[in-house]
Amino acid sequence: MPSRIRDGQRSPPKSRRRPLYANVAASNAGPVTPVREGLPSELLVDTYHYLIRASWPALFGLILATFIVTNCLFAFGYLIDSGIENARHGSFGDAFFFSVQTMATIGYGKMAPVTTAANILVSFEALFGLMALALVTGLVFAKFSRPSSGVRFSRYAVLSDYDGVPSLMFRMANSRADEIVDAQVQVALTRREVTGAGQMMMKVRDLGLIRYRNPMFGLTWTAIHPITEASPFYAMTADDLKPNSLWVIISLTGLDGALSQTIHARHVYGAADIQWGARLVDLFRQEPDGSWHVDLDSFDLTETAPPRSTAAKTD
Repeated sequence: MPSRIRDGQRSPPKSRRRPLYANVAASNAGPVTPVREGLPSELLVDTYHYLIRASWPALFGLILATFIVTNCLFAFGYLIDSGIENARHGSFGDAFFFSVQTMATIGYGKMAPVTTAANILVSFEALFGLMALALVTGLVFAKFSRPSSGVRFSRYAVLSDYDGVPSLMFRMANSRADEIVDAQVQVALTRREVTGAGQMMMKVRDLGLIRYRNPMFGLTWTAIHPITEASPFYAMTADDLKPNSLWVIISLTGLDGALSQTIHARHVYGAADIQWGARLVDLFRQEPDGSWHVDLDSFDLTETAPPRSTAAKTD
């Protein structure tokens, strides 16, 4: 029996530098892509996109922190003026909660502004609260309605024979019940090379697939790149798959069958994520009653390919 290999996904390393591909997992040898240095904080120069891409806990944490800080600032203003009726003298707690009531336009009627300065500050805070509510509502709605692909990529790409031709293969799965209409996949190889002048360059070459379009992507899809003489993998050997030497970049686009919105998914395989002389485990099985079943628990499993299998040119 061929040996089977299972390996779970690992979390990407934390870094203060912004990665080139923000949602790409790390390979076994570290980050699979370079990081951009010398750029200003994205939160300051592109706040909207930063908040849209941020996780829900990060977004709610930022909203909560902004809410607390702004109410504290307004509370200090009310304390300086001492213009809140029925508030205890010098009580920051009363001033803070009066600010909360004002910003949220609650107004329980127990505390009220009595001086001109306090009324002016209340007016500014009410305007700020209305604008903040509109912005947060729009941001949460945009984030909630943002289309996502639900596409899952296999943990490893493999290099082995397919119909007698050495090929690079990986598979994708649609984890949702609705189908992806007119799904298209583009694959490129990014490789670090040194020119004759000794300059390091990142060269990108497209990898042709046997089938790059799927009219109805409903379950699983195995992408196959035949390694012919035109393929950049043709003259490679297993020793060429060194950490941080090459990356296979996959981009999938399609139309969500339920929402009729364009969706996309990306994934990157580093050199450590490509298994030489292995193949993907078959997911389909037929039961005695004639029905077919798909075992997605084995989605990330690989097995050793037949001994004859090679994945590059041999002399």
